[in-house]
Amino acid sequence: MSVILAIESSCDETSVAICNNGKITANVIANQTIHENYGGVIPELASRVHQQNIVPVIQQALTDAKVTKKELNAIAFTRGPGLLGSLLVGVSFAKSFALALDLPLVSVNHMHAHILAHFIDDPKPKFPFLCLTVSGGHTQIVLVKDYFDMEIVGETLDDAAGEAFDKTAKILNLPYPGGPLIDKHAKEGNPKAFKFAEPQIKDLNYSFSGLKTSILYFIRAQEKLNPEFIAENLNDICASVQHSIVHILLNKLKRAAAQYGIKEIAIAGGVSANSGLRSALQDMAGQLNWNVYIPAFQYCTDNAGMIAIAGYHKYLKGDFVGQDVAPLSRMEF
Repeated sequence: MSVILAIESSCDETSVAICNNGKITANVIANQTIHENYGGVIPELASRVHQQNIVPVIQQALTDAKVTKKELNAIAFTRGPGLLGSLLVGVSFAKSFALALDLPLVSVNHMHAHILAHFIDDPKPKFPFLCLTVSGGHTQIVLVKDYFDMEIVGETLDDAAGEAFDKTAKILNLPYPGGPLIDKHAKEGNPKAFKFAEPQIKDLNYSFSGLKTSILYFIRAQEKLNPEFIAENLNDICASVQHSIVHILLNKLKRAAAQYGIKEIAIAGGVSANSGLRSALQDMAGQLNWNVYIPAFQYCTDNAGMIAIAGYHKYLKGDFVGQDVAPLSRMEF
């Protein structure tokens, strides 16, 4: 028997999950709406709201899973990467909780957890597989050989794909968080209405800074000619931007799959919830005979379910940390 409570607090979601013998029986997420007023996450505010949310979220997770504190066997937590103040709340609570209950601590790498989210539900990928991990802060192609044997074979050299979505949303005056709104408007637009510059990177790495600049200059030029350009073309702009980002992402993923001879393909991270990316990946899978794995929506964005499943596999290995463990805003992959 192994009942693990997991805490995720790397950014602006306070989340707690329960993993009971490899099954996620609770996954509670408290979002922070306060950041909508500022157009982005304010680190100091995020850490304060984590302090307010963490106790009731833990209580709700225990209730949902129908377990008591006495039935827990370990406490797992996100050590990094993430916002240091936010991580500090989760790490400190996990250490205190484990100390009070005399339980072992399991430290989890946030990016590893996004990949291991594929082992929550069926079907599960077979090793080795490639995982395209895409979020607001990261864009990586990872060769996954085992639960904890992973190698980054391609990553962004500058900005992440999720940041390209969010910055575009700002340019278009869409409220925060803008990525899901671009996805929503893109469904009603023409993906080939406008063309933007795409980076020419030779290897499996990515670059999105040039694309962001291309979008910005295009919008500015069009607004000089027609101040109502955004309002009149919002759906087509969103569809064209999304098409460009998805094309860049999948083009490199296709190259990686060919280079490593792998047909087990997964996507993870917040941007994996994007409907355009999911649809295009499924189309490519049909053409190339890939087996594709996409987590349920609740396990795409930051959540403790993925921390719990990663913690479960580390618990089975006896991979624990001491009370001197500290959060890391940057963490070795």
